[in-house]
Amino acid sequence: MADAYYPEGEYKLLDSGKERKLEQIGEYRIDRPSAQAIWTQNLPARDWVKVDAAYERGSSGGEWEFSEQIPRRFNIIYNSIYFQIKLTDFGHLGLFPEQAANWDWMRSLIRKRMARTNDANLNVLNLFAYTGGSTLACSQAGAHVVHVDAARGVVDWAKENAKLSHLDDRPIRWLVDDALKFVKRESRRGAKYHGIILDPPSFGRGPKGEVFKLENDLLPLLQACREILADNALFFLLSCHTPGFTPTALQNLVAEVVTDLTGTLTGGEMLLFEEGSRRALPSGAYARWHAGK
Repeated sequence: MADAYYPEGEYKLLDSGKERKLEQIGEYRIDRPSAQAIWTQNLPARDWVKVDAAYERGSSGGEWEFSEQIPRRFNIIYNSIYFQIKLTDFGHLGLFPEQAANWDWMRSLIRKRMARTNDANLNVLNLFAYTGGSTLACSQAGAHVVHVDAARGVVDWAKENAKLSHLDDRPIRWLVDDALKFVKRESRRGAKYHGIILDPPSFGRGPKGEVFKLENDLLPLLQACREILADNALFFLLSCHTPGFTPTALQNLVAEVVTDLTGTLTGGEMLLFEEGSRRALPSGAYARWHAGK
């Protein structure tokens, strides 16, 4: 079991079990589904009843049940990044706290490279970038970042997070685009990136209705990414929340991207740790490569 990891900030996993997770997010306690939490809940039932919002999935979608005091939007800070939290109709909040360890990893790599080389133009591409946690972490470390997502609404949301985090004046390009089309255009233009980040969905649509299905489209996208990965690349990060895409599977995919580069490839589960019990809640998988040992 990995060592328990508790980033600073206004997010805590309080408990999990019975396919649910109990989270403290800022001032508010929220109960949401968590399919892998098939064990027994540690906290007594009264702690699960006294929540500010609970989300339930149904056959025709999902629905929130709110207390009177919780706003539909509020701001928090987590792992040195400000996020606007929105209680969306599909149960997401705009925050994936299990990515915090990856944010720390990228910050450290970028800062070390820039300190060693005094290179002010370290370029990072973030695909399926959503509300910008990885974008903002890399920007904090000094990288120039291209942020790509197919949904204009979440790109605007990410821009708001950048403003909240006092990063709106940093070199970040905000693009609404289809990931594969963008990468292929960058290849034709001869663009190169020192770091590439992907957190693809199981299924998605591009801004012009392009269909992305993970099992069909991930490999061609990764092959296209290899064409724009710089010879002196620093890192490559692939994460996934789709069941069945294990750390080993992701490592095998990333290995094909970095086959000509010298470095270290690792993989694992993204985990959230409960306060108090230190029990780990699996929250996806990752594979990541970095230059050097």
